[in-house]
Amino acid sequence: MNHPRIKRDPKIMLGKPVIAGTRITVEHLLRMLGAGDPVSHILQCHPHITEDDVHAALAYAADYLSHEGLIAAE
Repeated sequence: MNHPRIKRDPKIMLGKPVIAGTRITVEHLLRMLGAGDPVSHILQCHPHITEDDVHAALAYAADYLSHEGLIAAE
């Protein structure tokens, strides 16, 4: 999948996926969302990103997980 808002560069945040042009990792945004922070709070904390960037992080994570291997149920 193509995610133009998400970049990976070994020189930035050890190669973790980040919002393009920032050092804000997809992981950080997912953890904030997972902790129950509303998108409006995330945007207040990080005013240089947009709601579309947050949605791009979610889409990237979903696509990443869709390529994970499956484990058969016992």
